[in-house]
Amino acid sequence: MITAFLTFVFFFAIVGCVLYGRRLIKTEKVDAVFGNPERAQGGIHWVIVGSSFLLLVWLYYSWDIAKSFFPKSANELCQVGKVDESLLSLKYLFPIEERQLKSTSVIETETKNLDKIILLIEKSNDVEDQNKNKLLDFVVQTKNTIPLLTDENLLENQTKEEINSITQKINNLANNFIKKDYPYEKPEDETKRIELAKQEGNWGASSTSLDNAVEIPSIPKTKKGLKFQAAAAELNLISDEFFELRNHNAQYASALENLKNEIKEFRSKFDDSNEITSSFAKDVLKIARRIEYASIFPPQTLIEMQASIVNFDRLQKKEQGGLKWVDFFLFPSGTIMSSGPSCTEQGSGRWLPKPSDTLNKFALMLNPNVGFKQIPLIWYEMMDVGKIIGFVLPDWIADILPGEYPVHNEKGEIKPNFKSKVLNVVSGDFELFKIPIPTGHIWDSFLRVFLGLVAGIIVGVPLGLYMGLNRFAKGFFDPLIELYRPVPPLAWAPLVISVLGIDNFGKVFLLFMVSLSIMIISARAGASGTQLSKIHAAHSLGASKWQILRHVIFPNSLPEILTGIRVATGMCWGTLVAAEFLAGTTGVGFVENVAKKYFQYEVIWITIFIMGMLGLLFDITIRKIIDKTIPWRGKG
Repeated sequence: MITAFLTFVFFFAIVGCVLYGRRLIKTEKVDAVFGNPERAQGGIHWVIVGSSFLLLVWLYYSWDIAKSFFPKSANELCQVGKVDESLLSLKYLFPIEERQLKSTSVIETETKNLDKIILLIEKSNDVEDQNKNKLLDFVVQTKNTIPLLTDENLLENQTKEEINSITQKINNLANNFIKKDYPYEKPEDETKRIELAKQEGNWGASSTSLDNAVEIPSIPKTKKGLKFQAAAAELNLISDEFFELRNHNAQYASALENLKNEIKEFRSKFDDSNEITSSFAKDVLKIARRIEYASIFPPQTLIEMQASIVNFDRLQKKEQGGLKWVDFFLFPSGTIMSSGPSCTEQGSGRWLPKPSDTLNKFALMLNPNVGFKQIPLIWYEMMDVGKIIGFVLPDWIADILPGEYPVHNEKGEIKPNFKSKVLNVVSGDFELFKIPIPTGHIWDSFLRVFLGLVAGIIVGVPLGLYMGLNRFAKGFFDPLIELYRPVPPLAWAPLVISVLGIDNFGKVFLLFMVSLSIMIISARAGASGTQLSKIHAAHSLGASKWQILRHVIFPNSLPEILTGIRVATGMCWGTLVAAEFLAGTTGVGFVENVAKKYFQYEVIWITIFIMGMLGLLFDITIRKIIDKTIPWRGKG
């Protein structure tokens, strides 16, 4: 009740403040920015607007709105999540949410692995020629097992009947699912279910746990929830039945058994001196077993089953009705996820080592063949230009092209088409020529700081100038910035990294947040501090507003902006190391974190030295830029 009341209060507050602000704007002078001494001041009404908006969206007030107006939505979405979870494994096998049949992907991957083994065997000097021929024969036998699985003529009638049976079960489920009385529930069972649901509690915070602050009731409380739960239970049984099914016809079973026996007999002849030869045979056997346990069928036999899954998925999404909109509008920060039966809102040591030990360790780590965790501190690698093109071009270019991705034929062969060739280009799966590219822990950290800092400058400087010259901009954006700026970057790190991932994007975005507020404040201070006499002098000389901004306000703001860059650089370095410390696989912070776990104090001091030197390098560079761009600074 309280939440509902507050929702209406916030809504009318926002509307009222916007209307009030518009009325005040009409009374302001046209030259408020370029002639009014009170430019960029005031805007109290916009502060109210910004604060209200922040409370509604930024602080995830939408979840409270959902709890107030749609209290059973979480429970129903929990059941929908169970259906999605049950469908996920089946949909994964078909080109529904994937580009290819899972069996096609398996064949493609394992064929490439076998080709790699062929090259390794042929180039190896540790394997005798006689053994090479035998190993290559094992590879050929493994490849020859694939057509035995993809040939429709070899598929056993019993397997066909089981696939048809599973398809029919999905179709029957779809037909029953759209019925109002599905699933049939006796009155006594309904009463029991409702009582159990009441005992489970309502959607809200748990008073007994700090780890799981939000509790989602899993027992369905509504008829709609019961329908999705029953469908999920049936889908789980269907999914288990299908994944137990194997296309092990007589010819394939015989060929696989012969291959296993030959490899076993071949490996039994060798001792430790022939470890490499035995290892090659073992690798071939691993691939053969992966093919064995993969759900590989002739593609034609799965067409009807795929259609039945797509049809049911369409029906269940349609049956969700208004739940889709509740999920979309009122859960902007996530959704209700199902995992099994439950649902969730989504020693001491020598700390001061000898300088000589540290220096020797540093020299060892600088060796590109040693590095740290098989990654050099700073080195280069020859990267194909195709990989760079694949990094720049998005994969969806291939996805939007008409047609389908190739599917293997009866022989287990995959013939590329135009769509797959385009995908190879946009994903970088082709070769042109190689160029040297910096790599290593130091380079990764340097690049993350640089990208985050540049992004903060590009967004923050124009926005800061705008806030310094416009009352509306300052009144609207200032509360947003001042509310998130005092929060320590380390407080944001777990949230940003958990949402955006532990890769480079999450870390760069965190550094962008750090540098953004600093650059906005610096640019705003520089713009608002411009002397009015200079602006009036420019007006008297006939300068336009753009010319005043470019030749008067921006040069006047440049010292503040460059100082802000120096401050932001230091903050970014401190934040980055902490982010890499928390979640990272490369970077200076990652090195320090691993060194800490194993009490490698020499490495810890090395990382401190590296961070200090890189920070000094950034600072010296910015000082040189300041001396070149604003030589008049400090000279009156």
